[in-house]
Amino acid sequence: MIEAGPLFIIIPLALVVCAIFIAVSRDLMYAVVALAVLSLLLAFQFYLMKAPDVAMAEAGIGAAVTAAIFIIAIRATKRVE
Repeated sequence: MIEAGPLFIIIPLALVVCAIFIAVSRDLMYAVVALAVLSLLLAFQFYLMKAPDVAMAEAGIGAAVTAAIFIIAIRATKRVE
């Protein structure tokens, strides 16, 4: 099995970077894509922590469904700058 030691440091740092990017992003579509990436990273972290059921739920609901709903809502609104 692959040693997951460095991943326990890299993934939380990537989560923080994604969260900061979401907070400072001015384009909502970029923020939604970053939110989906954050959710996938979180699902991978749950999998590494030996919680595959939570990881599958996070990947399915957090990354896929939530991102799809946000994209549909953003596309349904008019862009004002």
